[in-house]
Amino acid sequence: MKINIGPYPNRAICNLHTNYMNKKYGYVDWPEYKQKGLRVKAQPFAEAWREQAEDIIQSIYNFTINLFLDRRVQKIKIHIDRWDTWSMDHTLAYIVLPMLKQLKETKHGAPYVESADVPKELRMNVHQKVAYKKDGTTDENFFKRWDWVLDEMIYAFDCKANKDDVWMRFDIKTQREAMDAEQERISNGFRLFGRYYENLWD
Repeated sequence: MKINIGPYPNRAICNLHTNYMNKKYGYVDWPEYKQKGLRVKAQPFAEAWREQAEDIIQSIYNFTINLFLDRRVQKIKIHIDRWDTWSMDHTLAYIVLPMLKQLKETKHGAPYVESADVPKELRMNVHQKVAYKKDGTTDENFFKRWDWVLDEMIYAFDCKANKDDVWMRFDIKTQREAMDAEQERISNGFRLFGRYYENLWD
């Protein structure tokens, strides 16, 4: 197997106003200056001119350099050998495992994780669920749930890639229950991988 995947094509983006606001207020606490078309309070001059300048510069980018940059495509070259599919589950584990580890280290957010997929101590109560559905308010365990799910995925793929001998690690005479529990955890990790596959992005 040979895999060569280049970076995603970038386009020119002006973040003059965006970077200023993120630095001043953070990524989620920007003030609201408009409500139903009416200004609630005056927008500070330092923010207003940066916002207008960002729009103008971005328009220039879109009608000049981005006309070229947007035509580029990501370079992807993949060669599969016959033996790569003899134990495809094992082969893919070598690729997925380091990607999951890197995602956990570099992620900037978390998706919604169903309470049924995590231990009881990490689950949302009724009030927290209502608040999240109403306006996206997160509880103190929101990001911990995603970390737990990622850890279970990592554990499952690590076992497949590096410890594919679950049944050899136990004394069959005395630890049948431990063997079953180990296999159940691994299978659940793969189940979570499938369930949250579309959330595996940074």
